[in-house]
Amino acid sequence: MKQQPPMSKEPLQLLSVVIPARNEEGCIAATVEHLHVELRLHGIAHEIVVVDDGSTDETWSVLHNLTSRVPTLKPIQNTGEHGFGRAIILAFDQIGGDAVVVMMADESDDCRDVVRYWQVLNEGWDAVFGSRFVRGGGVIDYPGHKLLINRMANFFLSLLFHIRLNDTTNAFKAYRRKVIEGCRPFLSPHFNLTVELPLKTIVRGYSWTVVPITWRNRRSGISKLSIKEMGSRYLFIALYCWLEKYFSRDDFKADRSFAKELQPAAEVQSKLT
Repeated sequence: MKQQPPMSKEPLQLLSVVIPARNEEGCIAATVEHLHVELRLHGIAHEIVVVDDGSTDETWSVLHNLTSRVPTLKPIQNTGEHGFGRAIILAFDQIGGDAVVVMMADESDDCRDVVRYWQVLNEGWDAVFGSRFVRGGGVIDYPGHKLLINRMANFFLSLLFHIRLNDTTNAFKAYRRKVIEGCRPFLSPHFNLTVELPLKTIVRGYSWTVVPITWRNRRSGISKLSIKEMGSRYLFIALYCWLEKYFSRDDFKADRSFAKELQPAAEVQSKLT
């Protein structure tokens, strides 16, 4: 299939990295500092927006002290209802960048991939989705049962939406600011926002591509994701986006001259087939 060119030619000036954090006192400082250094090395103007989502440990104190060493850090406390999705949406309401990357607080995501996201967004894409399961990507110390559930869930989503994307459920993705605004209103207060964001991006007609990324299991702290609790929430959001795709009569489509779904970039597309 012939590759369609990206449509967004507006130059990007400022990158916002959004990091939700709950009880991450043991790792949040290293995550922020390593990210800040990597972005500075590549000359990327940025802000790091960390949302303390109801921590009961010293996360907020760590963030407050960190601002003296990382001037681009912008800590926020979620004083309302808590939840992974609510924390990210709160950050979206306060970011100043014209592009945003959602990143985990536990250093499971590689900050070098944030640089890669920025570079690909600047090629003109509206969104960049990382995949750990294409050539060049990888995972380290992924728990076996979670890996099995992950692959089954992503296979289901790729079939349901007829898309060449095999890591939809991963939160670590990049978007132009206009995509975030165009995907509102958000319905997911919890981890199911990780599915709602990319699926709405695709369904509403924004251009997107896939790049390989790497992931490693957290080295400190405890994972906040409960697979048993989230199953029905993921399914609800997936079916909602599916209904929008086929029954909304394009009421939410992005304002562009074509409505045809873009395929992943040519350099990665061949690796997915």
